[in-house]
Amino acid sequence: MAHIAMVVSNACAPDPRVLRHASWLVKDGHTVEVHAFDRQQNHPHSDVINGVHILRYHGMKTPYGGLLNTARGLRRFGKKVIHELSKKPPDAVYCHDADTLHIGCVLKKKNDINLIFDMHDLHHTWVRMPNPDSRIRAFIADRLENRMLRHISMADLIYTSSGKIGKNTVHDGFREYLLKHGIQSHVIENRPQRANTAKKAPLQSWCVGYLGRVRDAKAFDLLIESLLLMSVEERPTLRIAGDGTATKAVSALLENAQRKYGILSKITGAYVAEDYPTLIQEIDVMFAMYQPERGNIEHGALPVKMFDAAAYGVPSVVNDDCLMGEVATTEKLGTAVPWMNSRKLSDALLQLRDWHVEMFVYAEHEKEKFLSSFQTLGLLK
Repeated sequence: MAHIAMVVSNACAPDPRVLRHASWLVKDGHTVEVHAFDRQQNHPHSDVINGVHILRYHGMKTPYGGLLNTARGLRRFGKKVIHELSKKPPDAVYCHDADTLHIGCVLKKKNDINLIFDMHDLHHTWVRMPNPDSRIRAFIADRLENRMLRHISMADLIYTSSGKIGKNTVHDGFREYLLKHGIQSHVIENRPQRANTAKKAPLQSWCVGYLGRVRDAKAFDLLIESLLLMSVEERPTLRIAGDGTATKAVSALLENAQRKYGILSKITGAYVAEDYPTLIQEIDVMFAMYQPERGNIEHGALPVKMFDAAAYGVPSVVNDDCLMGEVATTEKLGTAVPWMNSRKLSDALLQLRDWHVEMFVYAEHEKEKFLSSFQTLGLLK
C-alpha cells in the first residue's frame, strides 16, 4: 500500500475533511501522515487520530488575517515541509487547498511522485473578503487564482467539495468552475458521519446558533436586524461558538445588541469535535449566511455547518440564489433567503424554529466515491 503525505495550512486540530479522508485511506490499508501548520503554536507537535499521524510545524507563529504575515508564514512552512519530505519522499503528496499546492508541485518535480489536490474552497476569494471593493485585493486575488490554475495542471487527481446537483438544477459548484478552465475533478462533499440524535424536548424558548469559524461580521449585522423585526416575545437567544478573524467584532456587536435591545447571546471560542454534539443540542436553527461578495458563494460553496446541523436534525437558513440554497431546499435541510433581506430572514427563522430535518446523504456515500477515484492512481500493491 501507499505512503501518503497530506499538507494542510492549519493545525488540523481538528480539520474534519482532512481527517475524514485520511482515516478512509488508513482503513483502506495506506499509511497517512498530515503535515500541518500550527500558526498559533497551541497544539502538540505530534498526534495520532484514528491511525493518522499528525505532524505540526512550530516556530513560525503567524496571526490569522494579515496578508503579508500570512504569506511569509506559509512560505516558511512550505520550505520546511519540502525539506522534510525530500529526505524520504512519499508515494503521493496530497495538498489541501490552494495555499499548499505549490508545495506539492515542488515535490512532484523533485521526486517524480503523485500529486493529489483537494480544493475545499476557492482560496483566492478570501483575500477580497475584508474589502471586496479594494483594487489591491482584487489584483492579489487574480494573481493567486492564476497561480492556482497553473499549478493545478500538474495534479494527477483532483477533488472538489461541490458540484451541480442535477441536470435540471441551476447553480454550478466548484467542479463546474474548474471545468470552465478545462480541468476535470471528482466531487466529494463535506458531509459528516451519521449521528446518534437524541430527540429534543418541546420548545419553550428557542435559540439560533452559529458554530464554526467567525469571519463575517456583516452576516451578524443582518441577523440582528432580522431579530429586531420580531416581537420581543418571539425573539430567540443566540449561541455562537468558534474562533476567527471577526470574533472581536462579532462579540462587540452581540454585546451591544444585548445592552440596547435585550437580545440574549452567548459566545465562546474554539471547540473540538467532541464538543459538537453538546453544542448542537443548544440550537434550534443554524444560521449559515455569508456575504455574496465572497466569490466562493457564487461559485458553489456548501457550508459544512448546514450538513453538520442536519445530521442532528437541526435546520439551517442559508443564502438564496446559489448552490447552497439549492441544496438546502432540494434536500429539505432548511430555507434559503436573499442576502440583506432582513424581513425574509426574520420570517424564515420563525418558520424553522419548529422544524426537525432528516438528511439522507452522509459521509459513507462520499467515502465510496473517494476511494474509487483514489484507486485510479494505481498506488495499490
